[in-house]
Amino acid sequence: MPIATPEVYAEMLDRAKQGGFAYPAINVTSSQTLNAAIRGFAEAESDGIVQVSTGGADYLSGSTVKDMVTGATALAEFARVVADKYPVNIALHTDHCPKDKLDSFVRPLIKISQERVARGEAPLFQSHMWDGSAVPLDENLEIAKELLEECAKAKIILEIEIGVVGGEEDGVAHEINEKLYTTTGDALATADALGLGEKGRYILAATFGNVHGVYKPGAVKLRPEVLKEIQEAVAGKYGKEAPFELVFHGGSGSSLEEIREALSYGVVKMNIDTDTQYAFTRPIADHMFRNYEGVLKVDGGVGNKKQYDPRSYGKSAEAGMADRVKTACENLLSAGTRIK
Repeated sequence: MPIATPEVYAEMLDRAKQGGFAYPAINVTSSQTLNAAIRGFAEAESDGIVQVSTGGADYLSGSTVKDMVTGATALAEFARVVADKYPVNIALHTDHCPKDKLDSFVRPLIKISQERVARGEAPLFQSHMWDGSAVPLDENLEIAKELLEECAKAKIILEIEIGVVGGEEDGVAHEINEKLYTTTGDALATADALGLGEKGRYILAATFGNVHGVYKPGAVKLRPEVLKEIQEAVAGKYGKEAPFELVFHGGSGSSLEEIREALSYGVVKMNIDTDTQYAFTRPIADHMFRNYEGVLKVDGGVGNKKQYDPRSYGKSAEAGMADRVKTACENLLSAGTRIK
């Protein structure tokens, strides 16, 4: 199937919310991690979301180019070709974009999509994230209003974040403190500013103790009930049951019980990066340790070309990451739900 159209992406999110499941959103940084993600979705018979962060887009453009728009565009165009060979729908998304990178990442990409749509083509990406967690809520929502209007023109869905995801990702770090928990006041202010779909469709990353990266059990207290509280508060004012489509960030290391509880409160997308990075790298490390004398020309030796050929360990890395994506689909209950 091709990359999801705006209509198919909307249907994906609608089905997830109605069916009580969520799509894994897998961060990728290369053609091979992209292939691994799509392979995992296909093996799980799940549609899915592939996303690229500012750092990932920068990396994709090449270490001497370092241009986020170039990297993101290249990924999207490559994805359009390879995804067509798989029996699942894949939506393309850009992950966390802070204020200082809007003009060099998200806004130019939205402009490209607007131009494509004006020519009768599909948008380049299906959704973009504005991460305003580092600025005051009023400013966050003012910028979100502007971006929502521009996204609507390009048939793109906007993702916004209220509250703070702790830890560090792509050089943006937040402390682990009470700001990790979105309040009902934050949610009401969001609905007041952005509406509930009539001004353009958006999905909401509300935080309930989430932290990027790796952490030991007990280091952070996840409180999924926060999501229930904000849904009920906004529903009470606007008379719309479970008004938000929610996003779960910083989920690596979360228990299955916590994940499933979050799904029951309207989570339709869960970001996965740390776990899939490890699943990709672990088979490479295994290959290097097992074939030490083959991948290195030790003591004047010649090594073993078949063992240091990147394809020899790249295939294992792809398979390892695909397995982890498949597991994510099973955990999030999206396995077997693909749109046929």
